[in-house]
Amino acid sequence: MKTTGRLLIVDDNKVNRILLSRGVEHDGHSVETAENGRQALEMLKRGAYDLVLLDIEMPELNGYQVLEACLQDNELRNIPIIMTSSLDEIDSVVKCVELGAEDYLNKPVNPILLRARVNASLEKKRLRDEQRKFIRTFATKEVADELLKTGFSLGGKFVNASVMFADIRSFTTITESRSPAEIIDMLNDYYALMFDAITGNGGSVNQMIGDGLMAIFGAPVHYEDHCRRAVNAALEMLELLDGLNQNRAAQDKPQIKIGIGIASGQVVAGFTGTQHRATYTCVGDTVNLASRIEVYTKEALHPLLIDNYTREGLSDDIKVKDLGVVNFKGKNQAIKIFAVL
Repeated sequence: MKTTGRLLIVDDNKVNRILLSRGVEHDGHSVETAENGRQALEMLKRGAYDLVLLDIEMPELNGYQVLEACLQDNELRNIPIIMTSSLDEIDSVVKCVELGAEDYLNKPVNPILLRARVNASLEKKRLRDEQRKFIRTFATKEVADELLKTGFSLGGKFVNASVMFADIRSFTTITESRSPAEIIDMLNDYYALMFDAITGNGGSVNQMIGDGLMAIFGAPVHYEDHCRRAVNAALEMLELLDGLNQNRAAQDKPQIKIGIGIASGQVVAGFTGTQHRATYTCVGDTVNLASRIEVYTKEALHPLLIDNYTREGLSDDIKVKDLGVVNFKGKNQAIKIFAVL
């Protein structure tokens, strides 16, 4: 089966627009037309097109200008563009390819070649769309966008961020009295709510290990208010968990209790692993501290604990309780810890 799509044909010559439209409509493609570059850009920004046939010599904005504008737009740059022109010069072809054109056709356009190039471009777009969908399935939106924008490379950079660890309490006890299918359903419901709270506040979940998760606020997308975002996400997580537990109580299912630890400071964030298997994560003393703070929630008997650096990044409307200093394993200095109320 051929991939059909919604095409935009841009040409200042009405005869060319009609002939090009007829040439591709035979394959089931839907076609809209624009008579100059400015009109084309307006249509592209309003609608969702799968491919553009773009003339070079036009009033308002020429084809080069439209092509360059599309390349600089994060949404439009994914639309394949086939240039059509009577300019039979190698320099023109090179310039179009360098600006990001998918293909180049000389006028008068051969109808058989036109249909072949259009169908091939649409099929390549379909495969790229599937790849983007696949990436977004196994990575957070922020990490997926970073991959699609800059490509994949191992390595990291220093950034200031907030790191969160969350863990279900007494998970082993829960699993002993429930079937594996019920545990999986419970985790899926739990993670759906936790992910919603984290991503809704600009965080990225980069690790899930059984009943525990790790999230980053401030990387790969930088936020000056990453401390506030992390704490707001944690408070929302606890609120959503209360609602989930009400539903579970009505079904005579065990309650879920969690501990959340947050630390803020400098981390190294980036892709780690190998060229064949990698993950976006962050490492450093701040990460280790966040993990230890999460464990300390069991002893402190508070579900949400933060370090002093996170506290300094919060406004006064978030109420906290000073729990004093704590000596954590592996730390030379005691850390001041606060419970978020």
